[in-house]
Amino acid sequence: MREFNSWLIQLDGLLGGSPWFPFVLLGTGLFFTLYLGFPQIRFFGRALRIVRGKEDKRGMPGETTHFQSLATALSGTVGTGNIGGVAFALFLGGPAALFWMWATAFFGMTSKFVEVTLSHKYRRKMTDGSMAGGPMYFMHYGLGWKWLAVIFAVATVISSFGTGNLPQINNMAQAMEAAFDVPPMATGAVMAVLLGLVILGGIKRIAAVTSKLVPFMAAFYVIGALGVLVVHGDRIIPSFLSVFQDAFTGSAAVGGFLGASFSFAFNRGVNRGLFSNEAGQGSAPIAHAAARAEEPVSEGMVAILEPFIDTLVICTLTGIVILASGAWTEKIENNFDASDMRIVAGQWDDAIEADRTALFHYLADEDDGDVTDFSGVVTVTDGQLAGDAGVTVLNARSVAEDVRFATEDGTPYTGTLTVEEGHLADQSVQVSGRSLIHSAALTSEAFARGIFGGAGRSLVAVGLLMFAFSTAIAWSYYGDRAMVYLFGVGSVRYYRIVYVLGFFWASFSDTTLIWNLAAVAIVLMTLPNLLGIILLRKDMRDTLKGFLKDHS
Repeated sequence: MREFNSWLIQLDGLLGGSPWFPFVLLGTGLFFTLYLGFPQIRFFGRALRIVRGKEDKRGMPGETTHFQSLATALSGTVGTGNIGGVAFALFLGGPAALFWMWATAFFGMTSKFVEVTLSHKYRRKMTDGSMAGGPMYFMHYGLGWKWLAVIFAVATVISSFGTGNLPQINNMAQAMEAAFDVPPMATGAVMAVLLGLVILGGIKRIAAVTSKLVPFMAAFYVIGALGVLVVHGDRIIPSFLSVFQDAFTGSAAVGGFLGASFSFAFNRGVNRGLFSNEAGQGSAPIAHAAARAEEPVSEGMVAILEPFIDTLVICTLTGIVILASGAWTEKIENNFDASDMRIVAGQWDDAIEADRTALFHYLADEDDGDVTDFSGVVTVTDGQLAGDAGVTVLNARSVAEDVRFATEDGTPYTGTLTVEEGHLADQSVQVSGRSLIHSAALTSEAFARGIFGGAGRSLVAVGLLMFAFSTAIAWSYYGDRAMVYLFGVGSVRYYRIVYVLGFFWASFSDTTLIWNLAAVAIVLMTLPNLLGIILLRKDMRDTLKGFLKDHS
């Protein structure tokens, strides 16, 4: 698994983690924002009217209402990206990452408008009476590029696991274990059964569940976040200021956080913004294709609301809670994941500025030679490293403190340990101590610092359970529509079985591995979608002009 995780990191570096990807994503949204005259601002009010049913007509083709389509698409986007993803972005890039998540959302509102409009325009009615749409249909019937449609559909199936399935249950199980001490495998088993019961009912049952679940879970989460901000009210404005101050300079070192460069914060903010709101990824159009509407543009307008609700409201709440609480800079007692931990040669102290600088360059993969991975043998006595070990343990991009080694049954370890290029050769040895934390664990810690105290962790756990479960439901539909396009209606039952089994497996798998898999899967879906909407830009403009002429 370590080798596979390393390969995923390298692949992510070539794709989503590359210098060019954020510019492609933001550039596409910026282009359409200017090309179509800022539709995210012009049509925002009309989108609210449409979603309330003010422009509905009887007898329109489709299976769901505008609101149900919005709720289903939101259930696919409002998930672990809003809880664990924001925390992960701040953990990697500091406050500056949140600014670039906002930028991704603003321009993403236009990207969603375009991809949903085109998808709805070229949707098709299946032999079983259901509606099917998505980027694969506008690529096939709008562009006439079936080969690109196939690439997108295959990427959608992969991404349904990498985005909507595996990371969702992984964060859910992690939060339930931290809050209620529920074994991850138990969480995975119960939720997998519930998932199977819901997705067997198809889009009508999915829409019925998500339209009730999404408003409730959003309100529930907002109350928990406000409970933290009430306690740390004096830090709200400084937290917002830090987001803007660091946006173009990168985030400086503070506490256990060793700092992040501008390029790193920019890249991770855009990347995690995409994971959260999925604007440009091409997933939401699949849900909106089922809406009862004759006019593609009206459904596209509804989609404008998704990045606003998902990122500019919910992700912002999460980010400010984490920043205001101070949890993102503090070292917390935790168990170290093998993928997060590195053992480096020499004694390094993050209280010394020169050491912080050297460690910063090491974590940024800048080969300056000052900090190197350790290879050799270390001696451990009664769970503690020997004083003359000559190594430093890093975990979660921070210098770990009070490090302890134990056997699988929790007994303090005594003996020697072989270290190969910074990693323990014996993966059965458990390591714990104090370090920075990330993902859902960081959000849980921040929520525990509000008026609800330790119960804040329970709020995050329950909120995460609802968010993640609703996302998994929506993404099962995205994946099965892609399977219908590729292999026909009969393939869906097999896909759903594998989807549920994968959901169970990911509940007890390594967190870092899951996030890296998700990062790669997102880009495999996004690039063909962005290419498709760029090539159909004139089609989109003409469709919008026709709609405004007839419905001005």
